[in-house]
Amino acid sequence: MCIRDRIEPLARSIVPQPLEQKAFYEFGNVIDTSMRKSLLINDGNTERFNDLAELTLNQSGGKPSINIFRSKPACLPLLLKSFERHPLSSQLFFPLSEQPYLVIVAPYGDFVSSKIKAFIASPNQGVNYHPGTWHHYNLALNEVSDFLVIDMVIDKENCDEVEIEKGEQVIISAI
Repeated sequence: MCIRDRIEPLARSIVPQPLEQKAFYEFGNVIDTSMRKSLLINDGNTERFNDLAELTLNQSGGKPSINIFRSKPACLPLLLKSFERHPLSSQLFFPLSEQPYLVIVAPYGDFVSSKIKAFIASPNQGVNYHPGTWHHYNLALNEVSDFLVIDMVIDKENCDEVEIEKGEQVIISAI
């Protein structure tokens, strides 16, 4: 069960579009095995999909970190209040649950709410954000969902956050 926020009447509304590499390229990589050629290994018993994302995880003394995030489902319509970015590293999310989820991003550079884009990802699609790409936190749909997350652990600051001002807020409407 999700909790609804009060929706601001002046917020701009956007509808998520299907997650496709061409529309997502400026933000990162779409990880989708249905679009990749595979190799048969292990006596033909395993299908291997190689080099699915451009990871940046060793900058400035950082090291790769493999995590599981468990996300509560978002309620739609959803008022976006904040975004984050990781200026020193990429961040990869791949769903472990059989549910679609939302991917909401804004381009590298200064945060501009009018440039927010929303995508609906299928359960077989993951994303890898380029370093510095603004993104909303993980947004599961329908039910609690798990995600494999690969990112960087580092002793210095690698997460910038921005609050969206009231007149600039965006609503993600129903899918």
